[in-house]
Amino acid sequence: MGSDSVRGVDRRRLLGWGGLTAAGVVAAGAPLMGSRSERAVAAGRHRPVSAGTDVPPDARPGGAYDRYVAKLAAEGKFSGVVLLSHKGRTVLSRSYGMADKEKGIRNHEGIAFSLSSAGKPFHAVAILQLAQQGKLKLSDTVGTHLEGFTENIAERVTIHHLLSGTSGLESPEQDVQHVFQSREEVHSYYKQRARQAKLVGVPGVPGARHAEAEVTIPALIVEAVAGMTYWDYVQENIFKRCGMTGSAFYTRPQWLTDEHIAHPYMTLADGSVVDAVRNLDKGSPSKNVLGKNPGRSFIDAPGDGGFATAPDLVRFAHALQDGTVLDRPWADVLTGAKIPHGPTSFGAYGIPVSIVNGQWQYQRAGGNPGVSANWDIYPDTGWVGVILGNCDGVPMQEMIGQETQAITGAAPGGGGGGG
Repeated sequence: MGSDSVRGVDRRRLLGWGGLTAAGVVAAGAPLMGSRSERAVAAGRHRPVSAGTDVPPDARPGGAYDRYVAKLAAEGKFSGVVLLSHKGRTVLSRSYGMADKEKGIRNHEGIAFSLSSAGKPFHAVAILQLAQQGKLKLSDTVGTHLEGFTENIAERVTIHHLLSGTSGLESPEQDVQHVFQSREEVHSYYKQRARQAKLVGVPGVPGARHAEAEVTIPALIVEAVAGMTYWDYVQENIFKRCGMTGSAFYTRPQWLTDEHIAHPYMTLADGSVVDAVRNLDKGSPSKNVLGKNPGRSFIDAPGDGGFATAPDLVRFAHALQDGTVLDRPWADVLTGAKIPHGPTSFGAYGIPVSIVNGQWQYQRAGGNPGVSANWDIYPDTGWVGVILGNCDGVPMQEMIGQETQAITGAAPGGGGGGG
């Protein structure tokens, strides 16, 4: 399972890295759809956007955010892709570093990155699709759809509790050293762990931390109601419907062989950097992800993770707002503020939401050794921001703050957070 929030990513401050080549590639103003823009990105061509008065100077090519990311990359603190989109048009797209050093493949817009926890909202969307179809209710308890859970969980914990992070559940410690060898093994392992969860709090009352079971159980409910694996359901009903052609729940063999997937570069205790997926015997020395290696999962756990390109996450953002993936009222259920986290920040269904400088910001971040991901939606103004990285030491909280400032004018740190 991935790191759970922007605040979590900030707390972890994954160890610094070195040795990656920072090579900026730009495709400002390229259209979101089609492969031509991705080929232009890979070739380093630049087609400037016509920046109107509704595009803040700090968000434009050569603006404050662009310069900030370039400086991070030059200092060896960022490898990956950043993208800013306004009303369906790419305003800024930059790519730095290598997707696969061994094969000499650079990062570019067509590269899919591991999402870690930034992929968790997909399970909430899947649940709401089924609710929209009348196949389940958010007030249904776990026992309405699943067997094998203790009576207090089966009868007291509802789907709403799971999606809002108020289930009161606690999951057992995870064996981070285990190397999975098949989809079936991953599924069986996490299904068993979900059934081992314990009710330690009061359902409906916000807890101090989110449990792994709050992610796995909704995915198992999707499977029980839809009659297919969670991975196949999301591929067919979210990725395909949104036009996310570069996104999938890739397996480890695909991670090793597909040239369109970024490899995670993990910093070890001695300061050396290794390709995590090619070095399964190595683990992170960072205390918050101690011993972890994302490559050990044959496929991401049901309800978690997945891989996506930056343009695909923009497509997902627009699909949430135009009725493609959920009818608009149900999309509002997804993003509606439910649990107060701070003066202007709230928990929604798998997505932290904040009020920033008078407008909404929907956000989800994730992190693992060699993995950092974040996407932001600014629905009131039509902006979408994506940050995808494949190295340790990415200052994600700071990057999000700089992106938010460029788009909204709010000072860094005054905007959204994790959840």
